[in-house]
Amino acid sequence: MTVRMDVVIPTFNRWELTKRCLELLRAQTVPHSVIVADNASTDNTPDRVRAAFGEVRVIELDQNRGFSVACNAGAREGTSEVLILLNNDVHCPPDFLARLTARLHDDPRAGSVAGLLLLDDTERIESLGVSVDRTLAGYPRFRGAPRVEALARATALAGPSGAAAAFRREAWDEVGGLDEAVFAYGEDVDLALRLRGAGWNSIAAPDAVAIHRGSATAVHRSRAQRYAGGFSRGYFVRRYGVLEGRAALRTLATEAIAVTGDALVYSRDLAALRGRLAGWRAARGLPKHPAPPADAIDASITFAQSLRLRRAAYRCT
Repeated sequence: MTVRMDVVIPTFNRWELTKRCLELLRAQTVPHSVIVADNASTDNTPDRVRAAFGEVRVIELDQNRGFSVACNAGAREGTSEVLILLNNDVHCPPDFLARLTARLHDDPRAGSVAGLLLLDDTERIESLGVSVDRTLAGYPRFRGAPRVEALARATALAGPSGAAAAFRREAWDEVGGLDEAVFAYGEDVDLALRLRGAGWNSIAAPDAVAIHRGSATAVHRSRAQRYAGGFSRGYFVRRYGVLEGRAALRTLATEAIAVTGDALVYSRDLAALRGRLAGWRAARGLPKHPAPPADAIDASITFAQSLRLRRAAYRCT
């Protein structure tokens, strides 16, 4: 059964990536509409899209306001029953959208679907959705593992990665989309947890395969990047009341190690710490999100494994 779908692509410069992404979307086997939400690019991306892809709707933001704001703006522009978020550095084969959205028919309570993203042109996994540990820290599920593991292993799926995700519009609207208080990082994990907390399920689609160039649109571990990641972590730790629960000590230990490593070993500054403190302050007085269901949390991720996953993510971004 064919469903109507809107594909939202947030952009900030890197026209060559957006151009290739839109070319590949033209080759998809199912009908869809495309919305480019541009975060004030300086390389003339909006006009280039209009000139080369007349069928694409373009939204121009007045400044770079981050991933969440751009995606939400694009989502509001569409009306289809399925919403797809797609990074412009994701290369989709012709059957990708068809395979990704087909999984929504498997479960009427499926609010989201996670596609299988591979690292560049390898057979190694970038992610098959996201996993969260007991502290609600999120990680790309199966990152670095051989592709065959996507089918062979069963671990808890929190929800899809924002790089390539399908959402039932009803579910998206119910929880209000992405949290615009966060400029970047962790917003897809938060959306996944809020959807699960609202009673929606998430499904993995390992047959919906695309190539993700991974952080091709980001600055390699810049100070701003580390600050934004820290802000996100501090903000969501407070929004979910993580320090008020049983995972408080583990959370404090993990964050202390992460901040210390960033300050003394990796980057030798306090951007990650300052970001966490700013995020914590930004969440003050805001209502707490409900705890996600137990099956949304990968309880098999130990303290030591979470540190290794953090280190791996650090090296990949």
